[in-house]
Amino acid sequence: MLRRRLQPESHAARDVLIHAGPGAGKTLGALLAFQAMQQEGRLEHALVFCHRTSILSQWQSSAARLGLKLELWSGQNQLNGDVDGWLVSYQGAGRQQHNLSADLQRWNAETLLAIADEAHHLGVDPDEPDGPVWGHTFLELSNRARLRLGLTGTPFRADNLAFCAARRVRVEEQGQLVEQIHPDLSVEPRELIAAGDVRPLEFRFQDGWVEHGQEGIPDREISPLSAEQRESWRARNLRRAIRLSDSSSIAQQLLLRARKQLEKVRNEHPRAGGLVIARDIEHARAITLLLEEEGDRVDLVHSQDSEAAARLSGFQAGQADWLVSIDMCAEGFDASRIRVVAYLTTVVTRSRFVQGITRAVRMCGERANLESIPREPSYVFAPADPLLMQYARSWSLSEPYRIAVPAVADDQDPTEIGGSWRGPSLPMEAIEDGAGAVIRMKTPELPRFLQR
Repeated sequence: MLRRRLQPESHAARDVLIHAGPGAGKTLGALLAFQAMQQEGRLEHALVFCHRTSILSQWQSSAARLGLKLELWSGQNQLNGDVDGWLVSYQGAGRQQHNLSADLQRWNAETLLAIADEAHHLGVDPDEPDGPVWGHTFLELSNRARLRLGLTGTPFRADNLAFCAARRVRVEEQGQLVEQIHPDLSVEPRELIAAGDVRPLEFRFQDGWVEHGQEGIPDREISPLSAEQRESWRARNLRRAIRLSDSSSIAQQLLLRARKQLEKVRNEHPRAGGLVIARDIEHARAITLLLEEEGDRVDLVHSQDSEAAARLSGFQAGQADWLVSIDMCAEGFDASRIRVVAYLTTVVTRSRFVQGITRAVRMCGERANLESIPREPSYVFAPADPLLMQYARSWSLSEPYRIAVPAVADDQDPTEIGGSWRGPSLPMEAIEDGAGAVIRMKTPELPRFLQR
């Protein structure tokens, strides 16, 4: 595909978007493609943008295994002939955009490949030229590149903005024209599951009742976690459900069940580990304390921790049983030993949920030779929030990403579009919950001919 775009007679756009789930080999595939076209004399250098500095080292080590030399750009790099490319974070590129732009002038733009890792972060709002910074920075720095390759595991955004390195297509939907992002190549998670490249997921949603009331007022309301459709109550129920209030709380029962599941997995996979995605630092510390009281080795990482990178590397090497994180491991983090994920945050966008749970789908080489296809599943534990359960039903399927949402007709109920529920907003305080049944959900079953 990239080679065809480099043909002199090609008039196709220079933006190429690859959508493939975690574990599909996007990093390795992009590097192999660049290396092949470099050897053919079509490309000389690559400039790789990543959304986190911790991901840059993963690209660098993958490149080194192929004999490619990618250096971390710092603004003080000396241009030398044996460097195949530079690595830079979106934030770092924005801070030193002028210097990086000047350095890029030394390279031949006609043989430069710009790679945007997790390209959906590069939102661009045409109505706000000073809006999302990362997208505009990438566009300006890559405007001379011969090709721009976007890689993403979740080709959509919660705000419906278009993003860089992606082809926009107009389609008719229910009599109206809408714009969609169309990847040039899409590999769905269900295809990877069928091929044995990644693990299927099984979900354990912890249900329960949340009792609401006000101090000094005897009248109380009881609201079921899994069935609450009023947005204000649904959000309040989830906030209450993730608290570690006592031994009967939904969150505490969820974590204890996740621990038992990890122990079962370790009977067959001794190096297996778990990941907990927490709400904030205080919440993460409470979770860490609970797991440590149960006898587990726990690594807590967050963006304010100066030793976060070392802790992540230590977890990847197997030094802890659980990794507790707020915002550093939901996307791009590679640790194939993760087999259990506990999702205990109030962030309920589809992109964040899918990125979080798919940390557990990666296969490692040592296990690939021991397991049949389909692979042994990994497990996701989460509160029985209606939105999260909705996302779980379709996590392995790709849906078109709509840029322009059709306007709501005057006679149409706005709650029928996008799940935007609205309900009464009452000054209530959740004072008690009760952990109830566990709602089980599996990855959509594969056709029999794919289960060989």
